[in-house]
Amino acid sequence: MQALAVQMKIHTNRPQLKVNDEFKEICKKILDENKSFSEWEKIESDDMFQSIHFCGGFDGIEQEFSFSYYDPNDKEWWLQLPLEEVQKVYNGELLYLELIEPC
Repeated sequence: MQALAVQMKIHTNRPQLKVNDEFKEICKKILDENKSFSEWEKIESDDMFQSIHFCGGFDGIEQEFSFSYYDPNDKEWWLQLPLEEVQKVYNGELLYLELIEPC
């Protein structure tokens, strides 16, 4: 019996943020550090990268970069992305980031 190929599309009802130059600049700073995943784990920080609308750093528990994003109304949102996606954001391959509403 042959396995059937299944294609899935994931729909999300979470808001998404279009990647902007401000966040690309943060991704450039992360890439300029030229650190491996294990090196980031050793120096985790929740506020290593800061800008007007973003504040965050590498979170060892989540094993991703975690950021607070403050929208134009000063509402806080969270977003996370693994190290591999930082390069995709900087290269323009990843155009939107999923936002999480803090509990």
